[in-house]
Amino acid sequence: MFSLTVRDHMMIAHSFNGEIFGPAQKTHGATYVVDVSFEREQLDHDDLVVDIGLASTVLKEVLGEFNMQNLDELDVFAGRNTTTEFMAGVVFDRLAEAVKSGRLGESGKGISSLKVTLSESHIAWASYHASI
Repeated sequence: MFSLTVRDHMMIAHSFNGEIFGPAQKTHGATYVVDVSFEREQLDHDDLVVDIGLASTVLKEVLGEFNMQNLDELDVFAGRNTTTEFMAGVVFDRLAEAVKSGRLGESGKGISSLKVTLSESHIAWASYHASI
C-alpha cells in the first residue's frame, strides 16, 4: 500500500457534556495539527498516490468549515461531544466525499483508503482510518 500524507491545522472552541470530561465541560480551545494519509494499492500512471497540491487544497477547504469556529454553535454537531476522535471521523467523511466526487483529480480516483489524525499536543492524538 502506498500513501501520501499532507498536514494542516485548525483552531476550534468547544465544550463537552458529561461528568467524564471534568473541567473540559467548560468552553475551551484546541489547535489541532491535522495529518491526512491518502492510500492506494498502486501508483497512478505518473507514479503518484495523489496530486499533493490538490490534496493540500482540499484539506484546507475541509478544515475551513471548522477553523476559528465554536463547534458548540454549529447545528451539525447539536447534541454531540466534538471530541478529537469524533472530529477525526468528521474530517474523514468530508475528505472521503471529496475523493468520491472527483475533487482530487485523476490521481484521486485510485485512492482506496484514508487515515485522518488530529493531534491535540505532542503527547495526545486520535485517528480515524478506513477504506472509502
